[in-house]
Amino acid sequence: MHVFYTPDIASNLELPEEEAGHCLRVLRLSIGDEIMLTDGKGCFYKAVISAASGKRCQVKVTETIPQEKGWNGWLHIAMAPTKNMDRTEWFTEKATEIGFDELSFLNCRYSERKVIKKERIEKILVSAVKQSLKATMPVLNEMTDFNKFVSRDFKGQKFIAHCYEGEKPLLKDILRSGEDALVMIGPEGLWLLVRLKVSMPTLFLRMRQWLCHSISRRWRRRAA
Repeated sequence: MHVFYTPDIASNLELPEEEAGHCLRVLRLSIGDEIMLTDGKGCFYKAVISAASGKRCQVKVTETIPQEKGWNGWLHIAMAPTKNMDRTEWFTEKATEIGFDELSFLNCRYSERKVIKKERIEKILVSAVKQSLKATMPVLNEMTDFNKFVSRDFKGQKFIAHCYEGEKPLLKDILRSGEDALVMIGPEGLWLLVRLKVSMPTLFLRMRQWLCHSISRRWRRRAA
């Protein structure tokens, strides 16, 4: 069954314009066809197309299906976007398919990319949520300066991925299941050492900068 992202379905029984266009013009669905909706807030909705004209597609909801997250706690990933945007987009897609709650982009001194197109990332999140049949849409934040970001209060486990010398335990060995966690992934130009030292007293733990590879391995195992 085709899945459509409808964040306002609880108050507006109509597909957003872009989703309506895909439903009517691309998939050629029509009145009476059954579809599945997700509000990105934890619920799926079984629905039937009740009216279709031009760019508008109205529906009748027949069943509401709450979906619990497949993980406990709140997982927040904060990363410096890569110079090659394809890598950032790939990470966003695969992380969403595996499951997390919030994504922030960091503007660091050695960042290769200082600007991102939030609209493009939002489309990737929507596509990945529908593809992986998840009812919860990750929160997407605007790019934030590193110093401002680490000065914010976060009650939970905190990790900084880096490649410098010293103890670097694997995330899977130190992440406490069920607790909120913030994972920061540095730029291709590496963290500025003074910034890394500044952030350590805020109880950020260090780990290997292998998170992308870890996510890739987990995804391949699930897909096998």
